[in-house]
Amino acid sequence: MFLNDLVYLLSKLIENKIPEKYLIRFQEILLSSGIFTIAPQLLANVVLLIFILLVITIFLSILFSFDLIIAILASIAIPPGVLASYIFIKAEKRREMIEKASPDFLRQLSAMLRVGLSFENAMDELSKYGSGPLYDELRRTVIEIRIGRDFDETIIAMLERLKSKNLERTFKIILEARKSGGGLADIIDNVSEDLRSVNAIKRERRSSVMMAIMFLIISAIIAAPFALGMVGIYSAFMEELGKGSELIETAKIAAGSYIIIHSILAGFIIGLIMYGDLKKGIKFSIPLTLCAYSIFYLISNFGSAFLSF
Repeated sequence: MFLNDLVYLLSKLIENKIPEKYLIRFQEILLSSGIFTIAPQLLANVVLLIFILLVITIFLSILFSFDLIIAILASIAIPPGVLASYIFIKAEKRREMIEKASPDFLRQLSAMLRVGLSFENAMDELSKYGSGPLYDELRRTVIEIRIGRDFDETIIAMLERLKSKNLERTFKIILEARKSGGGLADIIDNVSEDLRSVNAIKRERRSSVMMAIMFLIISAIIAAPFALGMVGIYSAFMEELGKGSELIETAKIAAGSYIIIHSILAGFIIGLIMYGDLKKGIKFSIPLTLCAYSIFYLISNFGSAFLSF
């Protein structure tokens, strides 16, 4: 009960302090990712989690002689990083579900047009029986058209929410065909077959590059952290011998920086290989960096203790 009240108070504080346009924008990002949570409440939970992690990490750093600055930075960075990764992954998963369902949706739409239904009535019928994010957006679009919103504007707004380049191109072709009076059913059939072929090519590309992706993941979170973690073990060994120096400490910092840079770059390369889009590597970079640096930190600070057994 206390935590619920605290989250409520934090969410109200966030609503008052953050401009409304930014909260609305963040809420739209959540909804377009399939996350149906009120934005201020989600941000309040993140703030509360940061505070709890700060208390825990400060206590552990005092108890086990951790680096206090790194503990504080990790506590502040991990919750937003995890949230950003989760939103990005959910958005990608939703987009993939939409693009996977698109060919069948378009095939059904063309079949209904062939039996004499208008485009609006065909969309209405399809919205009643389908399931998934594509059909959820379709139902919303049908409702907006019914209450009097312009058809073209409603379709464009739906495409902005779906965030699928394939569907965006498809519906723009459909809208142009409606204006020109062309054979709409035949055009939709052709586009449906093209989308099916594109999806098949994407699946083949992903399966063909899995070995390269696994190599990048292993090098990012296993090979590099273990290898560079030995710098920390060497530093501890030299300090025990009374031969510590600034150069050794600098080498340890440089190794940690390399781990972070290497993990971020590996994530971007994975995104480029899998999707052909460098920006989509963000969803890989954040978790890779967190895992790799955590392993590096544990090995460099506690590896000598394990080796002494």
